[in-house]
Amino acid sequence: MSESLFVGMCQMVGTSKQVAIRRETADIEYMLRRQVITNKEVMKMLSGSHREGFRLKGSDFDYMFWPNNHRVIKDMSQYCNTANTTLILSDSTESPPGFALLELFTRSSYRQVQLACITMNDRVYISSSTYRQLTCSSVFPNSIEHGPCGSGYIVETFEYDIAWSFVSDCWPPSASSWIDRCHSWPGPEVVDDIIRNGFHFVAIGHPLGPHTNEEWRISFSQAEYKVVNSMNHCQFLTYGLLKLFLKEVINQQSEDTNKLLCSYHMKTTVFWAIQQNTLPHWCPQNLLAGFWVCFKLLLKWVYKGVCPNFFIPQNNLFLTKIHGPAQNRLFRQLHELYRKGLACLLQSSSIRSYIIDVLYNPTLSICTDESTLRFQVDYDVELVREASKVSIHTTNLFCLIKAKHTIEQMVYSPLTHYQAVTIRTFTSTLFQYTAFQLQNMYTNTGCNKQLYIADKISCQMLKLTAKFGFVSDMLYIAMYYYKTLRYMEALFVLEMTKVKLAQSYLMYRGYVDRERYTEAVGGQSWSTKMRQAVARDVNLGNRIGYISDLLLEQQCAQRDKTKSKLDIPVFVMLHFLEVLCYRHVDTTLSQAALDELQVLVHHDQGLYVRDVLRDISWEILGICQQITGNIQAALYSYKQSLTQYPFNNIQTATRRRIQDIVSHH
Repeated sequence: MSESLFVGMCQMVGTSKQVAIRRETADIEYMLRRQVITNKEVMKMLSGSHREGFRLKGSDFDYMFWPNNHRVIKDMSQYCNTANTTLILSDSTESPPGFALLELFTRSSYRQVQLACITMNDRVYISSSTYRQLTCSSVFPNSIEHGPCGSGYIVETFEYDIAWSFVSDCWPPSASSWIDRCHSWPGPEVVDDIIRNGFHFVAIGHPLGPHTNEEWRISFSQAEYKVVNSMNHCQFLTYGLLKLFLKEVINQQSEDTNKLLCSYHMKTTVFWAIQQNTLPHWCPQNLLAGFWVCFKLLLKWVYKGVCPNFFIPQNNLFLTKIHGPAQNRLFRQLHELYRKGLACLLQSSSIRSYIIDVLYNPTLSICTDESTLRFQVDYDVELVREASKVSIHTTNLFCLIKAKHTIEQMVYSPLTHYQAVTIRTFTSTLFQYTAFQLQNMYTNTGCNKQLYIADKISCQMLKLTAKFGFVSDMLYIAMYYYKTLRYMEALFVLEMTKVKLAQSYLMYRGYVDRERYTEAVGGQSWSTKMRQAVARDVNLGNRIGYISDLLLEQQCAQRDKTKSKLDIPVFVMLHFLEVLCYRHVDTTLSQAALDELQVLVHHDQGLYVRDVLRDISWEILGICQQITGNIQAALYSYKQSLTQYPFNNIQTATRRRIQDIVSHH
């Protein structure tokens, strides 16, 4: 049964190779971001289950943000560079374990920090409740406060939790006992790495503390990721199994206990079970034994009303949440499941079939060799999907050059295959940004020689991206030629791109004809696969001018500060550029391209145009219709754009375009 369930969990959660792809690409992004982001900018880090490598249905996206030039310290001896850094002193003398007051020691230039300041005992502190309110909707509008986070949904399927925090480079004294406890797991290298990278404070106080509205909670999000990373795959799948059991069994049974236990409690259970060495061998044959060890530990904690934080055991995660009648009901519910033994897993819709298969056929031979569970094309899809998420948006030429140097250093350091592909993908984006930024810088300087040199470098960079980037990266060359009035060159590139995008083996958005893809590029280098058979959506950084026809959309989205880039479906962008270029060459062909674009936007069922990108797709169709004189059709398209989910945040631009049509006609 354990082996059957191991295979099933690999299919639901991912094989160790798939999980490694997800983690390593996220790690590269974070490493690059740390190198490139300037001291005055905001740092962003993916955290939670997505960062850990889960892609379970319904998993939310957790992000942590913090001002890069703010640091929390214990005392002044910890920090000497005060010139460019806002210092915050942590004071945990009056707070429960795992919480602290944050005293603003030096002046902050951040408006939200200034507005959240309060005075207590002649000292200035940052109020967690005020700061949480001020930052709640700063990334996504209309977010709702949920714990220390601003939460909401992108469309209906993607839930997000965004926590604004402050970072501390040192390890908190209250967690020093954790270091002493790590005799065998996690290993000394992992422990050293965790201590070296510090922790965060998130904006929520202890409900029973003396300063609930002012206190901040210690977050070990970064440390937890490293601990999860040190698990073997069977331990990780046990964690996944507990998450599924919570969602599909415990939370389905009773509304009263629905919110009492959360995924974080499951993670804490696995951490303690592994560290206490309650199971000597975590392997596929022992998956159910591992689950049962964790479930019994959880049951014991609910009985006692104590769930000790893995890093600060004195911090009881059940306090104020699991006590009194609710605790009794939850214990009875879990004890009833415990009495059923492992048969309680049959109540999980996802897990049931893998157990029943073996019950009906006890002699069934099961192979737990992961290499037999996935084909190479599955890993290619995973790698493209994850590597394409890596993006850092900056127009600062100094930062772009810094990023280039960082990549050069990385290329000469030992890299895994997944990291190398991620760096290739990021480098193509970096070159595209630099190419357009150079052209923009020298266009109106009046110096033809400088413009000529900049143009030559830009063209060279964009042609390089076509050599080591995706098929869709060729569209940036066409865009550049259109921007610099070289319409015939642009159309030549568009024709080549169109041929490649029409191939039956093309991989786009995870859709691929596996057989034809394997026939065409199977066994070839990743470079060939990317250049010949893989496309992704077009991303335009909102602080860079690409083509004048979309400047309004970029400017409006940037002003709202919620979107750093426009995401455009690759086929929409292809037809858009065809319409624009053919207008200067052959109006009949321009109309034909517009007709193709119209059919795509009106009739696509999510294959080439993702639901979340329908706002920009209708907008682009409207722009094309407006410039070709079909005003009524343009108005209809703009109105359709306004009814879509505002993923690209272009509504202000859309309304302005509608107003422009109404006032002129």
